[in-house]
Amino acid sequence: MVHSWFYARTSMGRKRTRDKHLPQCVYLRHGAYYLVRGAKWIWLGKELQTALQEYGRRLTSASGMPALIDSALISITRRLAKNTCAQYAVIAGKLRSIFAEFSPEQVKPVHVTQVKLAMAETPNMANQSISILRQVFDFALEQQIVESNPAVGVRRFREAKRGRLISRSEYEAVYSHAGARLKIVMDLCYLTAQRVGDVLLTHQDDILEEGIAFRQQKTDVRLIVGWTQDLREAVWRARELPRSGGDYLIPGMHGKPASLGSLRHQWNAACGKAGVVDAHLHDIRAMSLTAANAQGLPAQALAGHTSAAMTARYLRDHATPIVSGPDFGQPPKDTGQP
Repeated sequence: MVHSWFYARTSMGRKRTRDKHLPQCVYLRHGAYYLVRGAKWIWLGKELQTALQEYGRRLTSASGMPALIDSALISITRRLAKNTCAQYAVIAGKLRSIFAEFSPEQVKPVHVTQVKLAMAETPNMANQSISILRQVFDFALEQQIVESNPAVGVRRFREAKRGRLISRSEYEAVYSHAGARLKIVMDLCYLTAQRVGDVLLTHQDDILEEGIAFRQQKTDVRLIVGWTQDLREAVWRARELPRSGGDYLIPGMHGKPASLGSLRHQWNAACGKAGVVDAHLHDIRAMSLTAANAQGLPAQALAGHTSAAMTARYLRDHATPIVSGPDFGQPPKDTGQP
């Protein structure tokens, strides 16, 4: 049974109505982060990571788990992509609330286990929480704040792997109900096998003579996807889209990149009209890599992965292999063994 302290820490006190991932007294207003002390709003920065660093510098007199989490997060996210930093910040906000009344040395493996069990219905969230707690206490060990890491040895939940493979007919059915911009995004995601977010962040100057240059936000891997006739046509259609400034290949509002949330909404609407169920926009990457592998193309290089095992998670060709056994055309060699 999960100890009552978990529920107490997640329910007590006045709750934020938004920006729940931010540290206590830090707020996002008009595109910038502020530390609020009474009636004074102290500017921390426009970028989340910069704001967290400035916030950390102001915690000179702070103590306890919330302060440790905030300080460790600065170190943990230093070289991570922006989207990953935002995900870490959300998890850190939950952990900060749960362990609000703990000092670092008071946290034991049983407490980490209780957090895991309390999040059993969301195993991905639970596993991320365990991972971040391990990193927080690794940081604390380096700083000689604690003598051991209570998150080490706490086993993660087994997560079901995504096995959905969108068929060509399903793709075409959704495509028939998509708007012009969504159609182009779908085509670019399929023809390049890149993540949706990386496609949306493609600039006009990423269009090179050799192909389209990508710098993957998640892994910082750089690669160029070479030209095919279909890819050239998709880029040409993208450049014909109406735009209001900015140099993104897929234009959004006011010169900004197209909104991923808006495109997901349009995708879901198109899936509903097409009668296609359990299909996500990011499943197109797996569809593309599976097709590339079947065509004998270097799927691992196209994905930007450092190992074949990483790419294998995206390959979803579940066809039963047809293999051949031996025949009696050639008798077996006599090895002299009984």
